[in-house]
Amino acid sequence: MLKKLVMLMILFVAVLALAACSEEGSGDDSLTIGISLPDATHGWMGALIEAAEEQAKEFKESEGINYVMTNAADPNSQANDIDDLIAQEVDVIVMLPIESAALSPAGQKVKDAGIPLVIVDRELENDAATVVVKGDNEGIGINAGKYFVEQLNGQGKIVEITGPPNSVTEQRSAGFRDAVESEPGMEIIASQSGDFSTEKSLEVMQNILQAEPDIDAVFTQDDGMALGVIQAIKEAGRDDIQFVTGAGGAKDVFESIKAGELISATFLYPPGQVKEAVNIAAQLAKGEEPEKDMVIIEATEVTKDNVDDYYDPDSKF
Repeated sequence: MLKKLVMLMILFVAVLALAACSEEGSGDDSLTIGISLPDATHGWMGALIEAAEEQAKEFKESEGINYVMTNAADPNSQANDIDDLIAQEVDVIVMLPIESAALSPAGQKVKDAGIPLVIVDRELENDAATVVVKGDNEGIGINAGKYFVEQLNGQGKIVEITGPPNSVTEQRSAGFRDAVESEPGMEIIASQSGDFSTEKSLEVMQNILQAEPDIDAVFTQDDGMALGVIQAIKEAGRDDIQFVTGAGGAKDVFESIKAGELISATFLYPPGQVKEAVNIAAQLAKGEEPEKDMVIIEATEVTKDNVDDYYDPDSKF
């Protein structure tokens, strides 16, 4: 009888210990940030992906916050990535939408699941985002437009090379047109998408050069596209085009500006902005309230006069 009582006591203690362990496990407060980004189809996006992972790794090492990184080649794949992150019950999601309209329903799913959502770069077409972190896209367009008016003295035929359909493209184009079309002597004679791709922009510009015998300047919405445009102009042997501008802040474009080549200006849109998005995501995951629901990076104009202030020969972008 005594032996049975002792065994029962031991069993009771063991059950209590297991319960305590189980309770301790259920109280595990490890957090996870889900990060959904496009594939690295060009240098700017590659630099952004690298910056996002660097920042996420810092939080994992310093605070034990886990992260799941996904990359998608098209909007459908990215929407599936978002579904997977929701199913994994991550604590917050950072998303750079490949296309604004196509990914807006995915953003709404995140909101409906009660997961905070930090949008980077390209905005959604609904109010699903908890915080938006972006460059000043309209400011890039406005500053570029003012630059064109000044450089061309209010008279010129302009080509515009845009990005794919999203808020970035729309805002940059709207700002540029507001500034340029206020001058009666300025005319945008062609506007086509280069998909933020050097190769696609080369092809598009080749076609435009064949169709347009007289072009004064080219506004591109991305530094990578500017490089493709420059290649097309050089191959065509055109000497009527006075200058080309980009946007982003790529090292190759800074070097072109420094050398006094055809790319004469760019407007900052740093890929490092995603680090701020990951910082905010970490705060949200921990239950902290964001200081603001919109963070905008200034669209600084970079020309030969100030390029040395921004040029970094060791930059990966």
